[in-house]
Amino acid sequence: MVAGLAFIATAVATVFAQATAVRWSRSRAPHQAAWTVALALFALASAAFATGSSTGWDEGTFRIFYLLGAILNVPWLALGTVYLLLGRKTGNVTRAFLVFFSGLATGVMLSTPIHGTIEGDALPVGKDHLDALPRALAGIGSGLGATVLIAGAVLSAVRYGRQRTPGSGRLALGNVLIALGTLVLSSGGLIQGTVGHDEAFAISLAAGISVVYLGFVVASAARPVAMSSAASSRRSNLPVNDRGNVETMSTRVGSL
Repeated sequence: MVAGLAFIATAVATVFAQATAVRWSRSRAPHQAAWTVALALFALASAAFATGSSTGWDEGTFRIFYLLGAILNVPWLALGTVYLLLGRKTGNVTRAFLVFFSGLATGVMLSTPIHGTIEGDALPVGKDHLDALPRALAGIGSGLGATVLIAGAVLSAVRYGRQRTPGSGRLALGNVLIALGTLVLSSGGLIQGTVGHDEAFAISLAAGISVVYLGFVVASAARPVAMSSAASSRRSNLPVNDRGNVETMSTRVGSL
């Protein structure tokens, strides 16, 4: 069951990463690039989890899983939110810091000693095998990243929910689903007493990324409708000579 759910999470994340990569290749929007990196990290971390659960954990799979899943994944996903809400300038500064943080975390996880023996198919617990520094990096990265993701998604949902334009309701729903998926990803501990530690983590992993992906699909489908409606509204309030310029600008904005 655990390995199967982990493979499902890997498949969903891979499809999700491919979708954002295609969008980035067309628009060159920096938030799409950040999401692509984050989802690729998620897919690799899920693959390590699936491998460890099915064939047995070792130091290599544990280091990969902890680095990509526990430390780096959520911050890179949150970078997309920073670009969307705070703009390219703030996003670029955040990205520079995140690149440094990623390099530091990679160096730490490659060199940190592993205490005890890692074996069997049970998910290793960080506090049992790692020193304080890698666990602190995981707490900082995941904690701050999740806060940015949830706050950004809720803010966007409220903003779009107040609009009365076509597509704004679906944009609001999409952002609510993204926030909900992020909460599900961090909720494994809530169901451990019912199904066990590894099962709870696998369920939250597969369900969470699926809900985030659903939010992305809903928001992406609504965005062209909202952009078209906004462009039409602007054109109706402009002189005839200016309408061609508005059409050009709306086409550019719609590609972001």
